[in-house]
Amino acid sequence: MKIEAIRTYLLEHRLDTAFESASMRFDRRQHLLVEVICDNGQSGWGECLGPARANRAVAETYANWLVGMDPLETEKIWVVLYNALRDQGQRGLTVTALSGIDVALWDIKGKHFGVPVSTLLGGRFRDSVRAYATGAFKRDGVDRVSDNAEEASRHKADGFEAMKIKIGFGVDEDLAVIRAVRKAMGDDMRLMIDGNHGYDTVEAIRLGRAAAEYDIDWFEEPVTPEHLSAYREIRAKQPIPVAGGETWHTRWGMREPVETRAVDILQPDLCGCGGFTEMRRIADLAALHNIRVVPHVWGTAVQIAASLQFIAAMVPNPVRVNPVEPILEFDRTDNPFRQAVVTKPIDHHNGVVTIPDAPGLGIEINRAALEEFAPREDT
Repeated sequence: MKIEAIRTYLLEHRLDTAFESASMRFDRRQHLLVEVICDNGQSGWGECLGPARANRAVAETYANWLVGMDPLETEKIWVVLYNALRDQGQRGLTVTALSGIDVALWDIKGKHFGVPVSTLLGGRFRDSVRAYATGAFKRDGVDRVSDNAEEASRHKADGFEAMKIKIGFGVDEDLAVIRAVRKAMGDDMRLMIDGNHGYDTVEAIRLGRAAAEYDIDWFEEPVTPEHLSAYREIRAKQPIPVAGGETWHTRWGMREPVETRAVDILQPDLCGCGGFTEMRRIADLAALHNIRVVPHVWGTAVQIAASLQFIAAMVPNPVRVNPVEPILEFDRTDNPFRQAVVTKPIDHHNGVVTIPDAPGLGIEINRAALEEFAPREDT
């Protein structure tokens, strides 16, 4: 079996109501899926985190090395592709594009051996996982405080036991939102806050100290990801656990923040950090330093399925009678193709998601949706 081709699928949907994080504005949803096709007709699917069109260009460039290789040799392929463009980037698009390809290769491998990827990773420790609802962005034309509080009430009614909200728009305004959301959800739901690197160090410390009374699980990306010394200062000077890592790609990108304990919780993104091949190394690195791993997830059902396979195989740390269980980030923002790309949507039941157990990622792609949500120039 040899790799015959690689195909990319750009998906796009223009939003009726745009929304913002502290560092980015969304007037549309765009994601890139990758299909690796073998000469025996078998194919695997992956997804690339980040700018879809830019990822597409890099992923298609990798085809120069990928075609003709054995898809089961995932370690060898990872090294070849990473080395091919390492001089131009050890982090960023070269790695996010590689991530989607690597996920697709593991999907092929699982289908070839007739087992889910989680089995190939060493075995399933769990068949379901509790999810937290991600949303609460700043939407155009609405009052942010009441809008986020209403969203929290909906998530609670839907059975979620945890929710993450977006901050980074100003300390006083953010505190008003946090206060309103906590009141709406009550004391029995977990609450996380995500700054999307919108603060400087002084603001982040002030916010963390003031928000601690609202029982916050973690304070995500308080400052820009390059400023590791600022992460350490924020962690030392305010009481909320600090999280980050969705843009620290590969084991090399994770090494300094882990070894210097810049975060309490590490958040690698499977479709951005280097795929399954590299995510295993990152998880082992975190375990060596006793840092909790909570994967970042932002994509379609392809990424959700891949992340679920990894979560299924995450080794409890520490191993004990009632271990600390991982939690799945579950995007609840507007995206009509998120679940449409698969024939069987991956949904939650009272905030719990069942992990697919079919071979590979455990999903089947709905090719009609790929055509439906392709941008006009790609149809």
